[in-house]
Amino acid sequence: MTKQMRIFEQGMEEYPRRGIVVGNLILLFWIASGTIACWFLYPPVAWIYLTFALLMVYVVLRKLLCTNCYYYDKRCPIGWGKLSALLFKKGEIERFNTSPGQRIAPLTYGLLTVVPVILVVVSIVREFAPLKILVLVLLLLIGFYSGTVSRKKTCAKCKMKLSCKGSAVK
Repeated sequence: MTKQMRIFEQGMEEYPRRGIVVGNLILLFWIASGTIACWFLYPPVAWIYLTFALLMVYVVLRKLLCTNCYYYDKRCPIGWGKLSALLFKKGEIERFNTSPGQRIAPLTYGLLTVVPVILVVVSIVREFAPLKILVLVLLLLIGFYSGTVSRKKTCAKCKMKLSCKGSAVK
């Protein structure tokens, strides 16, 4: 490993299955909420959003990031190390921070919240419905939790936290 790729030795070797299941359920709920929010305004956009979200989160980012991660073929906080090993050949850990995934990941997760929030707000302005407010609140809560609380909690125990550009803790 290069100097740039320092491993946090006290980090978790593998994360518990329960956390992986809960994390994926929250993520799927996030994507479902975003899809519903888009559906309120224009159903074809909902299908585009759903396809984009699933492909980016479960395929593209797994190829770009996870193949070069310490947790490749291991249980990371959300199980993507195992998923990427099923789908793709192992990369090089030294390429983790130079991967295009490091730039695409924040954009992807930002879009998972921002696009449906904008669309549901427009939909609320056009025609008010309590369900739309509920979906808006859920999106904001999940986006906030995922971007702050969850990231800090999982990054704190991650073997990659010393080197990862996306780490919420150093």
